[in-house]
Amino acid sequence: MEFDIAVLPGDGIGPEVVAEAVKVLETVGESFGHKFRLHQGLIGGIAIDTLETALNEETVNMCKQCDAILLGALGGPKWDDPKAKVHPEDGLLAIRKECKLFANLRPVKVMPMLANSTNLKPEVIEGVDLVVIRELTGGLYYGQPKKQWRNSEGRQGVDTMAYSEVEIERILRVGFELARTRSKKLTSVDKANVLQSSRLWRQIAMEIGADYPDIKLEHMLVDACAMRLIQHPSEFDVLVTGNMFGDIITDEASMLAGSMGMLPSASLAGIPKGKAFGLYEPIHGSAPRRAGQNLANPIATILSVAMMLWYSFELMAEAQAIEDAVIAALEEGYRTYDIMAEGKTRVGTKEMGDLIAERIECQ
Repeated sequence: MEFDIAVLPGDGIGPEVVAEAVKVLETVGESFGHKFRLHQGLIGGIAIDTLETALNEETVNMCKQCDAILLGALGGPKWDDPKAKVHPEDGLLAIRKECKLFANLRPVKVMPMLANSTNLKPEVIEGVDLVVIRELTGGLYYGQPKKQWRNSEGRQGVDTMAYSEVEIERILRVGFELARTRSKKLTSVDKANVLQSSRLWRQIAMEIGADYPDIKLEHMLVDACAMRLIQHPSEFDVLVTGNMFGDIITDEASMLAGSMGMLPSASLAGIPKGKAFGLYEPIHGSAPRRAGQNLANPIATILSVAMMLWYSFELMAEAQAIEDAVIAALEEGYRTYDIMAEGKTRVGTKEMGDLIAERIECQ
């Protein structure tokens, strides 16, 4: 089979981890007889430096013509000036909007061999296997008005959290459908005690829940959810929430797995059934202080490729081969700096990519 993939390495450690993910992807192609055509593009800080925009129309069109997108990471101190007219993250928001990528899936699964790599007790994180579904193209990050101004009282700033019924319903249905493939439990996370948009969210969740009588639906305030994720994370299965809440709690949940360098994500344009167009990226940032030092953990990006094979290409055996190869490398004691433990073998970005690629086997 043949597939076209838009590759947007981005900034900082982005190009390094993407290179290792591509290495694994090409190994899968060779092992299973597939051809992956890669199309390179610029986004984020590198695009600002080169094109004076965080994302240009040419790159958007290229992405739309491909079957999926692989993204590295964006941003860095170089582009952090709050007075700047363009920021690297503008490119990320734009590609999500342009490609209608409204559903972000972030799986959090604790691998037994990494149970001692976190700051939590092993018995707390034992058995953690959850997925956070984050609404990606609405809410606080996109709502209007969004501006700064000055009046007689000084400088002012406003961002607007706004959600429509259509936006809420479609992301909730992604949650319900995914819950049906797992343990049939869905936690809807909101702030309905104080926010009108969250009250609408909860109301619609209850209405849609009637269409899924086989799914156990619970509602949880986002602050209570943040606490429960640390206290009893294994109680969760599928969580669905808005843009900002999802951004925050997924970073928190990443610590359950030992490092943000372990967690992949998929941003999809629809319910994950059949071949869904999507953008695949690690949840971590560009870590500019680690860039160019062969330190970054590429596993999150490599596992993002596995999610691409699963959701966009329906290559289940190939996706499983990547996951098995990651587990094999970790079980053999290889670790990047962020998940290093006593008695293990420390390796760099390229070496971890090589180790995983070498362990790809046809199923």
